[in-house]
Amino acid sequence: MEPEPPRRAYWYVMDTVWSPWAGAAKTKAVADELGVHHFVADFADLHQVRTLAAQLADHCPRIDVLANNAGAILGDRHVTADGFEETFQVNYLAPFLLTNLLLDTLLASQALVVQTSSNAARLSARVDLDDLDNARNYSPVRAYGNAKLELVLFTRELHDRYHEQGLSAVAFHPGGVASNFAQTSRSPVGTLFRTPVPRLLFQSPQKAARQLLRFVTPTPEECVVSGAPQLWEATTASLDLNKR
Repeated sequence: MEPEPPRRAYWYVMDTVWSPWAGAAKTKAVADELGVHHFVADFADLHQVRTLAAQLADHCPRIDVLANNAGAILGDRHVTADGFEETFQVNYLAPFLLTNLLLDTLLASQALVVQTSSNAARLSARVDLDDLDNARNYSPVRAYGNAKLELVLFTRELHDRYHEQGLSAVAFHPGGVASNFAQTSRSPVGTLFRTPVPRLLFQSPQKAARQLLRFVTPTPEECVVSGAPQLWEATTASLDLNKR
């Protein structure tokens, strides 16, 4: 009888956009219930994202799957303390930074990076490389769509750059979800999500989570293979990652 192949060691890590509507206590409660490690970071603060990356590097010598699932649609245009429009930073810039800071571990682990995008990337996005911060013609829906499209392009370029080194990447739209998403958003989408419609028509968070889990063990043919190098370079320049 052939020996059983060694099982992969999985570290279960939870991170969240910490905000008035999604607190650290909720994350801790879920982590305690599952018996897993947990870490919390506010994606509207890039210092916290860098701290999160350092914590993960210290605690996780191996990362098999990194799921960038955090997202938010906001209201009036707001610039963070880091100097970026908040929708752009929370939905795209912070996951980009976290992934890049963990890149050595991800490559060594031959990891899978899963990005939660949105149909808004197709319906409301119009990415302008000269205006990634949405300073011109801002609207909450357009800013959210742009960030989700940028996440898709990031995923494609991540795959192009690093798949030959063993890294896989995929972006997906989970479908409409009856969750607390956009509950505090000052936008038409927020207004919709505060009605009974999502609870009546959208899928449960549990079902949406299964959409993500189906990517955990993909074949190479299932991953996205085309790239967006211009967006990658613009983003790394914004974050000064080229100086690493």
